[in-house]
Amino acid sequence: MARITLEDLERLGEEPDGDGSDNEDDAEGEGQLFAHWEAVASTHRVSLPRDMAGPIAQMARHRHAREPVPYVSLSQHGKCEEAAYEERRYPAGKWACVTMGEPMYEQSISLSFMKLMRYICKENSVGCHLGMTVPVLNEIHLTKEGTELEREVLTAYYLPGAFQQNPPVPTDPEIHITERASLRVITRVFYGITTEETILRVNLFWELLGPTEAVLRGTYIVASYENPSIPQRRNEIWFICQPE
Repeated sequence: MARITLEDLERLGEEPDGDGSDNEDDAEGEGQLFAHWEAVASTHRVSLPRDMAGPIAQMARHRHAREPVPYVSLSQHGKCEEAAYEERRYPAGKWACVTMGEPMYEQSISLSFMKLMRYICKENSVGCHLGMTVPVLNEIHLTKEGTELEREVLTAYYLPGAFQQNPPVPTDPEIHITERASLRVITRVFYGITTEETILRVNLFWELLGPTEAVLRGTYIVASYENPSIPQRRNEIWFICQPE
């Protein structure tokens, strides 16, 4: 099979403009898309089940309709004409959450995201595609020594505005709908894959903040704006501010 390019991935989600004669090409494209995700999953030491082909294809078709999680920007702090970090406030809202405690961080977030993809695409009480919101959050806890991650990682998907008042019930009992409180965070953008090794480098960002007791030191959030199949995807590190 020829290697699929990022340009090919972009085209896979386009609606067909013919009379059905392109169905064979569509099936081949979806097969290539699944193979690409399967290869990405293997780098995280996760096996991608065949029943993920449907949710993956749906996510590709709806990739342009992504609703941002609402927030208010409180302040921005620049360095050399580039925003070093931004302080934001996120309102309270309902999130679909999964907690995993796999041996590796990347295994936990991959398995959790697969569960959330199924929920978003159809495995819910209304039986329809709910719509994607960004970012997806991964809440991380450090050990007391601060040198390793705790095994359990919580992955959270913000319910779109249309479902905030009455969230569809997940068919998967491991997905919980949770009302999360308002959150004030200090954010910093970074790009690339997120593994346990790269996440532990978060200590480098503390230098931007300087000495401060205003943020939690043992818990922080990795916010992902793009799906795991994109190599140089946009992420943010969120330092959680102490309650006021």
